[in-house]
Parts: sequence; structure tokens; C-alpha cells
Amino acid sequence: MKDRKRNTLKRVMSYLFEYKILIIIAIILSIGSNVFALIGPMLSGYAIDNINVGRGAVNFSKIYYYCGLMIGFYILSSILAYILSVLMLEISKRISYRLRKDLFDRLLSLPVGYFDTHATGDIISKISYDVDTLNSTLTSDLVSICSSIITVIISFGSMVMISEKLVLVFVFTVPMSIILTKRITRVTRPMFRNRSRKLGELNGMVEEFVSGQKTLKAYHQEENTKKKFASKNEEAVNAYYRADYYGSMVGPSVNFMNNLSLTLISIFGAIMYLFGQMTLGNISSFVLYSRKFSGPINEAANIMGEFQSSLSAAERIFQLMDELSEVADKEGAKELVDMEGNVKVENISFGYNKNKIILKNLSMNVPAGSMIAIVGPTGAGKTTLINLLMRFYDVNEGDIKVDENSISQVTRKSLRKAYAMVLQDTWLFEGSIFENIAYGNENATMEDVVEAAKAAKIHSYIKRLPKGYDTVITDDGANVSKGQKQLLTIARAMLLDAKMLILDEATSNVDTRTEVQIQQAMRNLMRDKTCFVIAHRLSTIRNADHILVVNNGNIVEQGNHVELLKQKGFYSQLYNSQFE
Repeated sequence: MKDRKRNTLKRVMSYLFEYKILIIIAIILSIGSNVFALIGPMLSGYAIDNINVGRGAVNFSKIYYYCGLMIGFYILSSILAYILSVLMLEISKRISYRLRKDLFDRLLSLPVGYFDTHATGDIISKISYDVDTLNSTLTSDLVSICSSIITVIISFGSMVMISEKLVLVFVFTVPMSIILTKRITRVTRPMFRNRSRKLGELNGMVEEFVSGQKTLKAYHQEENTKKKFASKNEEAVNAYYRADYYGSMVGPSVNFMNNLSLTLISIFGAIMYLFGQMTLGNISSFVLYSRKFSGPINEAANIMGEFQSSLSAAERIFQLMDELSEVADKEGAKELVDMEGNVKVENISFGYNKNKIILKNLSMNVPAGSMIAIVGPTGAGKTTLINLLMRFYDVNEGDIKVDENSISQVTRKSLRKAYAMVLQDTWLFEGSIFENIAYGNENATMEDVVEAAKAAKIHSYIKRLPKGYDTVITDDGANVSKGQKQLLTIARAMLLDAKMLILDEATSNVDTRTEVQIQQAMRNLMRDKTCFVIAHRLSTIRNADHILVVNNGNIVEQGNHVELLKQKGFYSQLYNSQFE
């Protein structure tokens, strides 16, 4: 536990050290601000000592002099403190930017499998809430801690100069404060870690319910959803309460010890004054320095809870950064260039869990320019096969070759650029329709986009929009129907300069007639390109050059539509069941 805490702190500090010059300036400003502020109590004592109570004489000129100096030093201290705060905000802003950038860069380098096993809401929580939590510590708490260290050192030295005997009071009170703080923070740290985790779970649930709002309402699950949310919300609130409740005990406990030390100083200081060992000015200065000395200890105790929360947030941030990136390309991996589009699958076996194999000894040979349909019941392994072709996952056994090149020996980038892909789950980003269609082709012109839209049967719809191709799509295409979103993604795929095309239930949200028209248009537009089509509506893949029937991870039948119907086997049953 201690090693993990130390490692987390070290990594946070590594981000700070990137701005060494600014940090050094901040330290100088902090020292200057605190030194000027700590001269005040000494000047206050000098002013009080110029009031001769016994003789009734008052040296006003000296009092005015010391009071003027106090005001001047306090003004200088405040100016330096303001500059310091602005500087720390700038440092914090830069670190926050770097943290989010590094997190997002890491997300883009992670394998697809990571997103299959981690809630979206929890990932978003780490990028937003956890970075903000850590950021608040860097802006405010760090400045407070630096100032506290300087204040404690100077105050202690000043008190020793005034009276070594009175300083002995802190020999009892300071260790007690430290012991109290350490014991309470040992209990609260796991609570703050749990608080961050519960918030991530709550965010995940909210994201899930918001994205599935229509389904939720269609199945009348409002009340049930409220109960589930209430349960998660209560867990998150209770985690917050427990962490803050026990964390809030630190401040009052330390404050009590500080007040106790002030009481003891007042008693012993009065006794020493009666015996002529201290002046009133000395007592006044000592009391002020004691408040300056104990104040930072109390403040440090109060921010300890926030520090624990920030440390837990930092742990979650670095936990994500430490996730293993997608396996790097092998040394000497080649680029796929001048492709033909021949694909060969040789005796592959694969399972997301090695104890549960989905595909078993599967083989197929796909000539360049052919249209291959992959059909079968849900869970047969169709989409899994596509994931392996794109190398989102690596096979457990066997090999997949493209133009006689094993895909494990080529770069992932060149392999994935060789495919254009349209999924059942459409994705559009906030931007114009033109930008969405041209997403994968930086050099696409308006003519190219229009041609692709016409082929995808979406051009007439776009022209009816007020701004045509300049119409802005918002919120993942919330202002566009599902069928139209799918047509836009198909147009996007058509625009890619790729030798192979994957359609994973790509036309499931359009009517059968439009689906047939789209496939005819795609055949014309993507002539001489290898096409993999996954479809449940078997009537739409009758024109495929070759159909692979997959069941329980194996190819049980293959051939064209007519041949498979004549066999009166599994494909025939699937096909005819659609018309029963």
C-alpha cells in the first residue's frame, strides 16, 4: 500500500517537474510572501513595548513607525500571494491539459477488448472528475502545503529567539496532532478510493440509461430504473458521506490541540512576565507566532481529506495509463501495398476467454473481388470472425493471410486501412454531413462525397435539408433517423480507397427494397474489391458469390445461394424460416 502511494506521488511530481522553472519561481514567491507576513508579529511586539504602562509614557513616533512597516510588509505579502496563486493556476492548467491528453492518447492505443470489458461511464469519470479532483489539489492544496512549511519553519525559529522555554509547550502538542492526523488518514484513504469508484459506477449507469432511453420507455421500465438508480445513487452518496465524515474529524481534532497549546502559552507566558523574564511585546509576538505555527498544521489537517481524495483520483488515472496498449507490430512488420484482396483463413481457433473457444479450426479461402456472405444464428461467431480479420483480436491458433501475407507479420495500420467497414452500430460525430461522409478520406472533394451519397441512396434526403451537405449533425446523429445514419456510414465506407469491405449487419435499419438497391450500387462502386457481408436477412445476400454458413464456431455449409438451397441443409432451414 505504501509503495503504491509513494509511486503515485512520484508520478504526480513528475508532471510538476516538467515545469521546473515555474515551480522555482512559485517557491521564491511563496518564501517572499510568507517572510513578509511573518515580519508583522515581531513588529507588533516592538510597537507594544514602546507603550510604557508603568510610567504612562507612550512613544507614538516609534509606534507609528512599526505600524507603518507592518502595513507595508502585509501589502507586499498580499501582492506576492496573488501572483503566486495566478502562477499556480497556470501550472495546474498545463498539468491538467497534459493529464487529459496522455489519458486520451492512452485510450486510443488500447485494444478493442478493453472497451468491451470496461464501462464507458467509468472511463469518462476518470478523464473528467478524477483529473478535476487532482487539479484542485495542484492549484490550492499544493500552494497551502508549501506556504505551511515555510510558515512553520520561520515561526518556530522566531519563537525560539523570543523564548526557548515556551517552545517546550509544542513538544507535547505537535506530536499529538501528528499522531491524530496519521491515524485518521489511515482510515479515510480507502474510503476516498471507494468514493471515486462508486462515482464511476454511477456515471456508467447514467450513461447506459441515457443511451437506452427509448428502449427504457418502450418497455415501461421507468419505475424499475428509478429504483436501480436510487440504489446506485445511495451507494455513491454513502461513500461520499463516510469519506467526508471521517475526513472532517481531522480538522477539529488538530484544532483542539492547537487551542490547548495557545492556552498553555498564555498561562506560562503570564507567569514568566510576572517574574520579569518576558515583556508584554515578547508575549504578544510569541502568541502571534504560535498561531502562525499551529495554523498551518491545522490547515494541513483540514486539506488532508482533500489530499486523500486527490491521491485516490490519481491512482485511478494512472491505473488507466498503465493499461497495456495494443500489442506492438512485430519487428520488421511490412506494409500492405498494391493489394489484390485475396484472404485466406487457415484452421483458426479463438475465444475471448481461452477456456471458452468460439471458433474452432475454421478455414476459408476468399478470392479477390468476390462477395462473401457470412450467415448463421446469433452467437455463431460471425462478428468474432470480422474482429479477427481486422485484427482487433489475435487468433489463438492458426493463421489469417491477406495476399499470402500473414496478418501477424504486417502492420495493423496498413491492414485496417485495407478495409472499409460499416457496422450495425452506427457512429456519427458532431460536424457537417460532408465531414462525416469524408471522415476516412482527407482528400475527398464535394463531387466524391455526392457520388458516394448517391450510390448509398441518401443524396435526395441530404438535398432536402435546409443546408444540404453543410447541415450539422449533433449528439451522435440525434437529429437523423437510424436508417439515414446507416446510409451515411455506408456512403462514408464507399469513399475509402480500400481493397476490402466489411458490412456487419450494415443494412439492418433500412427496408429490404432499399437494401437491395444499396448492394447493387455498392457492387458497381466497389468492383474488383473483396466484400464480407454479415446478414440475418438472407434474402438480401442471394447474389453473393459465396456464402459461408457458420454454426457453433464452425463452417457447416458453403456455396452460392442456389447450391445451398438444393442441399436442403442448415442454410435452407434458416432461409425458409424467414417466410414461415
